[in-house]
Amino acid sequence: MSGKVRVLLADDHRHAREGMRTIVSAMSDFEIVGEASSGEEAIEQSVRLIPDLVLMDIQMPGMGGLEAVKSIKNANPAVKIVMVTVSDDAAHLFEALKKGAQGYLLKNLNPSAWRDYLRAVALDETPLNPDIAMSILREFSSRKANVGTVAREKESDGELLTPREKEILQEVARGQTNREVAASLNLSEHTVKNHLKNILQKLHLDNRVQLTRYAYERGMVETD
Repeated sequence: MSGKVRVLLADDHRHAREGMRTIVSAMSDFEIVGEASSGEEAIEQSVRLIPDLVLMDIQMPGMGGLEAVKSIKNANPAVKIVMVTVSDDAAHLFEALKKGAQGYLLKNLNPSAWRDYLRAVALDETPLNPDIAMSILREFSSRKANVGTVAREKESDGELLTPREKEILQEVARGQTNREVAASLNLSEHTVKNHLKNILQKLHLDNRVQLTRYAYERGMVETD
């Protein structure tokens, strides 16, 4: 991304926002453009300020973070949303990711881990968390009887992808970072990143989690 990454903080607890503010303010390539204490306020601020990145608490009074994600993404599809939580609840996190969030951070992680993760999100290089990958596999397994029907209905989607794009999709679904995909396929990271953008656009998907689910549902990756 060119210029500084514009960040909106959304958490109903003042001390939590102060903690996030301290971490983000120490990053010279990021700037905080606003703060919100509810899902409704986060939506309003996102429309008004057009941030590049929203750090969103999952549970807030009124409209929570999960409900706000979809509204924010509908208004601004380019914005990246990272869920912030005290609990690694795969069900909640997976739901947020399905609605368009790019990832999540645990509040008890050390500041350096936050900074590394946020920079990876800004660069579209966030690897798929193993726990989320397992959630996708569990959902896939529970719906296995319907996969054939889904695949037939959506077969034309897969035909939109080139052989190289399919290879990259398979590597991403296995949890590989852009750098690892590049090394595996003997490509540059820049080329991998461009391919991923094209794949997301062609399949009308928002993030790597949705790409992974797509690949598993269509039998492009082994589930063993």
